[in-house]
Amino acid sequence: MESEPAEFDVLVIGSGSGLDVANAAARRGQSVAVVEKGPLGGTCLNRGCIPSKKLLYHAEVMETVERADEFGIDVEVGDVDFADIVRDVTDDVAESAASIHHGLQASSQHTLLEGEGRFVDDREIEIVDGPDAAKRARADTVLVAAGTRPAMPPIDGIDEVDYLTSTEALQLEEPPERLVVVGGGYIAAELAHFFGTFGSEVSIVGRRPNLLPEADEEVAAAFTDRYADRYDVYAGYEAVAASETHGEVTVEARPYPPAWHDPADRDDVSVSGDALLIAAGRRPNTDLLNLEATGVETDADGFVVTDDYLRTTADGVWALGDVVGEYLLKHNANHEAATVVRNLFGDDLEPVDYSAMPFAVFGSPEVAGVGAREQDLREDDQAYAVRTYRYEDTARGSAMKAEGFVKVLIEPDGRILGCHVVGPEASNLIEEVVVAMTAGTGTVWDIRESVHVHPALSEVVDRAFAGQFVRRGDESQNHHHHHDHSTGDDSSHDDHDHSRGDDSSHDDHDHSRGDDSSHDDHDHGK
Repeated sequence: MESEPAEFDVLVIGSGSGLDVANAAARRGQSVAVVEKGPLGGTCLNRGCIPSKKLLYHAEVMETVERADEFGIDVEVGDVDFADIVRDVTDDVAESAASIHHGLQASSQHTLLEGEGRFVDDREIEIVDGPDAAKRARADTVLVAAGTRPAMPPIDGIDEVDYLTSTEALQLEEPPERLVVVGGGYIAAELAHFFGTFGSEVSIVGRRPNLLPEADEEVAAAFTDRYADRYDVYAGYEAVAASETHGEVTVEARPYPPAWHDPADRDDVSVSGDALLIAAGRRPNTDLLNLEATGVETDADGFVVTDDYLRTTADGVWALGDVVGEYLLKHNANHEAATVVRNLFGDDLEPVDYSAMPFAVFGSPEVAGVGAREQDLREDDQAYAVRTYRYEDTARGSAMKAEGFVKVLIEPDGRILGCHVVGPEASNLIEEVVVAMTAGTGTVWDIRESVHVHPALSEVVDRAFAGQFVRRGDESQNHHHHHDHSTGDDSSHDDHDHSRGDDSSHDDHDHSRGDDSSHDDHDHGK
């Protein structure tokens, strides 16, 4: 005879950002069940942003040492304890997961159900394996925060070769001699940088014309150029077959037609290595939840459909994080969790606000952005103005021998549409613009009227917003002219301005879910 389900006020599937909602309910005296089949903390803590960024900081230190001779410092690296580096990070992550596990077990308001949960109906789940197999739980409010997992592209022979996903790659205790990476997005870029810095010969095969196709196209082009200087980059190529012989994996790739005007005129390529990393996107875990037993709808790619308040199509069932598919970023999941908490326990419903959702890629160089990309504005035939400013043209950037630029996109009246950065500390520099777009007036004046420390690196943002913009789009298509939001000569406030004239003339040469990198590396989600 089937046991009756345990009754709770709130049921949360997933222990990443869903825990924010679980804890908010518990603080209000509600009973909460948390369903998790893996280590506590979700993808970000265990298989994504935390271990990857910890490892990448070691690569940053290594790269700094290797550049020491540029600054007149003679340094040699005697040894790298690569295995110890990876073990330390792995152990640290495991300790954090164990701490969360202990906290839930010790809580009088939380009940942890360990194993894979599947829906029986809209409000009830059954644990189908794991320590709590056969247990069932029901709640008035259900939150689906089940995350995503690595996607596998349709590559002939892939099941017959040894390959890594980001999950396994983050635990390798020895860098491969030759690493082949399939994918051109954030995970591919970051792991290529990590292993390349520690000695791997890296080849990258990605379908889009540039790496980081979700970035502004000028930034993506600059990033791709920099990576091409270090690695073998096959941008615009689709991996179609894989084989393995005597421990060597070979990937066959052909020109990807959407990436080229003349794909038929381009040759196929063959890339070999002793390790293959598949970093070609993420797929939602909705196929594991038996949503067919519920009224929860998914889109064509399997992501949960929600309204502006993060309610699903089933009454009483909410969703957030990677499984929703809006932005596969941990900070976005946390932002969505805060929205769900307000809407569950507040007086009025508030829509989730994605208007200034930043992203960052911790490669070399770093990339970050927020808001509209220039290609979006151009496709929408929208009037806008653009300005770029280079790191090298600031005192701090010059001292660092830094390369890169900040690119600003605004409406003709000065409202900030987007900002994109490629270069050192991009992930930190972008935050000033995010604050301006969300907590300020959202215009260039938020940046211009703020005093910036001199000679800090943040001056590159200050200068990007301070000078003369170039008008593009809409009615400016047929006449090119300057669009002046300057407060005068943009170099007048700077004692280290090596401006080359119109900064916007510099060319450093989607959130679609279908391409090889679209949900890649937003592996750093839940």
